[in-house]
Amino acid sequence: MKLQVSRWGNSLAVRLPVAYTRAAGLKEGDSVEASITSAGAINLAPERTFDKAAFLTRITKLHASMPMTAPVVETMRQEARY
Repeated sequence: MKLQVSRWGNSLAVRLPVAYTRAAGLKEGDSVEASITSAGAINLAPERTFDKAAFLTRITKLHASMPMTAPVVETMRQEARY
């Protein structure tokens, strides 16, 4: 799709069609991360936020799934003794 670049204050802006914003899950006020490729293409992606609660849930489940074993230090000490 061809989009027009317009002036917005001292900057330039491109209006995003509603179909694009819906597909990307964007709404007014959201932040996006912009990057430029070596070919000069501009990429926009929704800003990813770090969800501490979700991370804690995943880590807790991972920790619960790991079996408790003997401490490695104790094993090494026992093997080193004659």
